[in-house]
Amino acid sequence: MPAPVPRQRAIPAAEGGQAPTAAPNGGPAQDSPEARVTAPRAAAPSEHTAARPGTVPDRAETAAPTHLTLLLIEDDPGGSPIVPGLLDQSGKPVRVRTARNLTEAERLLTDDVHCILLDLALPAPGRADDADELAVLKHVLELAPRHAVLALTGADDTERGAEAVRVGAQDYLVRDELDGRLLSRAIRYAVERKRSDSAERRLAEGRVRAQENRRLERGLLPTPLLDGSPLRFAARYRPGRSRALLGGDFYDVVRTPDGTVHAMIGDVCGHGPDEAALGVELRIAWRALTLAGLCGDQLLGTLQQVLEHERPDDEIFATLCTVDIAPDGRRAGLCLAGHPSPLLARPGHPARLLPYDNNGPALGLLPGARWPRMQVELGAEWSLMLYTDGLIEGKVGDTGERLGQDGMVEMIRRQLSEGLRGEELLRTAVNEVRDLNGGELTDDVAVLLLDRAG
Repeated sequence: MPAPVPRQRAIPAAEGGQAPTAAPNGGPAQDSPEARVTAPRAAAPSEHTAARPGTVPDRAETAAPTHLTLLLIEDDPGGSPIVPGLLDQSGKPVRVRTARNLTEAERLLTDDVHCILLDLALPAPGRADDADELAVLKHVLELAPRHAVLALTGADDTERGAEAVRVGAQDYLVRDELDGRLLSRAIRYAVERKRSDSAERRLAEGRVRAQENRRLERGLLPTPLLDGSPLRFAARYRPGRSRALLGGDFYDVVRTPDGTVHAMIGDVCGHGPDEAALGVELRIAWRALTLAGLCGDQLLGTLQQVLEHERPDDEIFATLCTVDIAPDGRRAGLCLAGHPSPLLARPGHPARLLPYDNNGPALGLLPGARWPRMQVELGAEWSLMLYTDGLIEGKVGDTGERLGQDGMVEMIRRQLSEGLRGEELLRTAVNEVRDLNGGELTDDVAVLLLDRAG
């Protein structure tokens, strides 16, 4: 939280507005004491609300209260005749609670208290001989981190008041210069300033968390291992969750020492962060198992065990498509676990879907399931596109009809005939599906493309 700039006097307005003060929002100086007190950085709370939708802020940091409650912590509360006459901005009396020490204050500090007026001369609990002159203030700031705090000091102790502001108080007040009207304004100003500072702090913390999450999610996306392979690789990923970088879809491509290129794409049911995390676990497990030499039914069976142990509940399942392309690049083995069949495009032939006849169940549905491996002829030159169902389940126009696999095949055929290839083909395909849907897709979309030139 940025430290306020200390002033020489508690409230310059006490001298009839002779000394102009800087506006709390960093704007031009204000000569009017009313302007200084009632216009503190009003934009920040609305920014905070937008930054954290769906959250309920703490009571002490909500919208400006219409009926203020003050907690006065002073060893002789009756010696402050200005307090009983306090009025809030609407002219209603300010509710005042009094505590003679911090033990009483802790008991009276409930959520409906908006501001604390603290006598700096009080000793901190158990620290009567402490050399720290602000020990009592620091104790209150720890006790009430979400409340506005005004420090009360004498005319001969303004330096300690200024230091109190640097430590964390919203303002310091000189006892002999106060009257009820000015104290009322100071309380409202302190409450607004605390709200503004808290909103700015939470907004900054939210930005930092968002940046960290983006870096984390970006680091969890795969880096294909294709060194030494003549195949070209392209991928496109669009999570369905708003402001997310990672969804429940996952993919990966690796080349093993024998020259075989293994590609995989999958989809965990659901769209939340738990599903995204499970997708990352399955992808990493697939890469490790593939590099260890497993493939086909043995690999998928082991992945099912991983899913069963890691999923948050027994209803979660995942579809998967794996392809292992022979070192000569002319044929491949295909395993499908409840997943849409890949699309194969070759020069002189219309793009088509690979066989779907031996499709096995999705991972996590049937204990002891088996997944047959099909042999597929690719030819000398080809493009193989693996995708998740987010690409085919978008709507087409206002009829509610979905694009489907047939619609996707026709779209890819047309785009290939227009000369689109690689990254450009995938980008155009995903954007067209989104446009046909009439806006952003609600499901995650992952597409990867492997190309082999003749």
